[in-house]
Amino acid sequence: MNIKTLNNISNKGLSRFGENYSVGEDIENPDAIVVRSFKMHDYDFNGELKAIARAGAGVNNIPLEECSKRGIVVFNTPGANANAVKELVIASLFLASRDIVGGIEWVQNEKDCSLVEKKKSTFAGCEIKGKTLGVIGLGAIGAMVANSAIDLGMDVVGFDPYLSVEGALLLSNQVKKVNNLDELYKQADYITIHVPLLDSTKDMINSESLAKCKDGVKIINFSRDGLVNSDDILKAIDEGKVSTYVTDFPENKLLNKKGVIPIPHLGASTAESEENCAVMAVDEIKEYLENGNIINSVNFPNASLPRTSGTTRIVIANKNIPSMIENITSKLAKNNLNIVDMLNKSRDDIAYNIIDVNGDVDDELASRIESLDDVIFARVIR
Repeated sequence: MNIKTLNNISNKGLSRFGENYSVGEDIENPDAIVVRSFKMHDYDFNGELKAIARAGAGVNNIPLEECSKRGIVVFNTPGANANAVKELVIASLFLASRDIVGGIEWVQNEKDCSLVEKKKSTFAGCEIKGKTLGVIGLGAIGAMVANSAIDLGMDVVGFDPYLSVEGALLLSNQVKKVNNLDELYKQADYITIHVPLLDSTKDMINSESLAKCKDGVKIINFSRDGLVNSDDILKAIDEGKVSTYVTDFPENKLLNKKGVIPIPHLGASTAESEENCAVMAVDEIKEYLENGNIINSVNFPNASLPRTSGTTRIVIANKNIPSMIENITSKLAKNNLNIVDMLNKSRDDIAYNIIDVNGDVDDELASRIESLDDVIFARVIR
């Protein structure tokens, strides 16, 4: 298998491919791609490309709709960088509370250090203990932030209408879950956002939502650019509604503005995070190419079936419409193939099938299955 890298990917991850893979930046016609921030919307996809793994959580740089049409499975690595982001969010709570940045800049520029004691009150702030943190989104990062804030003596209110059972089990029982954002806005002294950028979440922090917040609220955004309306946040700072805005997504209009602390997208920029993301991305690609199992896909259904000894595996993607399984299995029956095990999963308009059959399989079978109407791809895995 040929694996192309579009960014610098940690060797701790790439080394897991092993000797049966060719890996590098110069690979032509790859079977899979590992990417971080490279913008792929104008990328020329080759016909052999089966998978793309984003070594990170966000996939805004990948054209998901086009990949789905071409049968390219796109993976991400949820939770692999969670601790790195969490630590910087916790640091931002302190940056927003105490004018640490302003104090450091003043000391560096002050020629007479004897004035430090006299002027330090200019940079005084408040403690976070006993304050209320509102966490919007209680996924891998949001839950870790919430739990750490509890450990620091904060009261935490969280909002996440899609909180899973697994996610709830990871959350401290001291986190107060609210039913709507208005409740969170009303209570929070600090608000941190941990949701994906969707049409429904774009500009979710705006003049209307900020009007529902406490005066002097502090906003922290380490999730995605576009979740906070920059014009509205600047206006809210000028009016005193927002005291500090810490963002990992700087833009020109936010630079050199009082009350804004812009950070150069450092959330997941740690050696440990990059290694964790690379390892997870590589493992996802290997599992898919070698066994057809899909884990952590953002455009295909997740599907995993243990390999049955002595069988050949066929993986098939098709449009999620009636009678497709019947059409596929009848094709197998005509080739005298007995199905030992089978899994069918669907996601939106795509269905994915993992089928284990007895014995060897004709190399042309995948082509014959692909010739069926509404089949996206078929692949034989021995």
